[in-house]
Formats: sequence, structure tokens, C-alpha cells
Amino acid sequence: MIFRFDARNGKLLPAEPPWVDVKRGAGPRHLAFYPGGKYVFVLNELHSTITAFARDRDKGSLKELQTLTTLPQDFTGGNTSADIHVSPDGRFVYCSNRGHDSIAIFTFDQRHGALAPVGNESTRGMTPRNFAMDPSGRFLLAANQKSDSIVVFRLDQRTGRPAPTGQLAQVPSPVCLRFTTPFS
Repeated sequence: MIFRFDARNGKLLPAEPPWVDVKRGAGPRHLAFYPGGKYVFVLNELHSTITAFARDRDKGSLKELQTLTTLPQDFTGGNTSADIHVSPDGRFVYCSNRGHDSIAIFTFDQRHGALAPVGNESTRGMTPRNFAMDPSGRFLLAANQKSDSIVVFRLDQRTGRPAPTGQLAQVPSPVCLRFTTPFS
């Protein structure tokens, strides 16, 4: 479903058109906006896919550009995808996989509106339900719900690949991570 927010009256109003279709049974779970809002990426939990859309900023309508798997070609186990984020510079898109226990990495070419898979990195734990990037885009923290851990990764600014720093926090069933900035 797609809505416009009427800030003057505090109302949600249907966009034109008021929805966009994804593949039946895909299970759209979360979405992330490209910086500036020209593109939207939807993570499909049940099919373990990511769908890229071009967004008409005036109407709010979405046009599907492509859908890709978040899993390696040789993976055969059960999986559901959980979370999605775009790097602050818009060059990379990341998705978490529960079952494969990884972060899927994609590059994004804004001129052509095209995602390209880079690979997958183990979260060094089980069931990465959530993850977060620090505001600088240099670090990624993975919340491994079933192994009770938060693992810190350094993001390679050239390739987008996460590399474990060796830092780990034991936290019971972490499911949500957020970075905050001081209030001014």
C-alpha cells in the first residue's frame, strides 16, 4: 500500500495508484529508501528476495526495476530475510538472511537503477533478525537473535564488504539496533 502524508491535517491519503504489486507470496517485510528518495528497495521475507523500484516523488508511485535473491546460488536450506538498509552514500544495499545467517551485499548503480550482487558475509551468529549501520557508513552491527550476540563489522568503503572486527557483545535475544545522535 502507498500513502501520502498530509502534514497539515495529520492524515494518510492514498497515493495514485494506492499500491504496487510484488510477486505473490513474496512477503514484503521492510523497505529502505535510496538517499533523496528516487529509489525504494523492498525486502521480501518469504522468497528471500530484494525488489528495486523507481519512485515518482510527486505521485509516490513505484515502478519495479528488478528482483534478485538475497542468497548464494548453492544454498539449499530454509531461509527468511529480515532487514534491509542502504549505505549513507547510496552505493550499497544490505539485507539480512535468517537461516543462511548472513548479510547479503549489493552494489547499486543509480544511473541505470540496477542492483548487482557482491556476495554474502556470515553474521558470526544465528538468526540475524536486525542490523544497523553507524551514521558514517563505516560500521555494521548484526543482532544475532538466537545466538544472543551483537557482532561488529567494518565496512570496506570501496567494495561494501563487511569484515568482522573481533568485537562482540553478548545480549539476550537482540532484535533491534538503532544509532542515535545527540540532541542539539
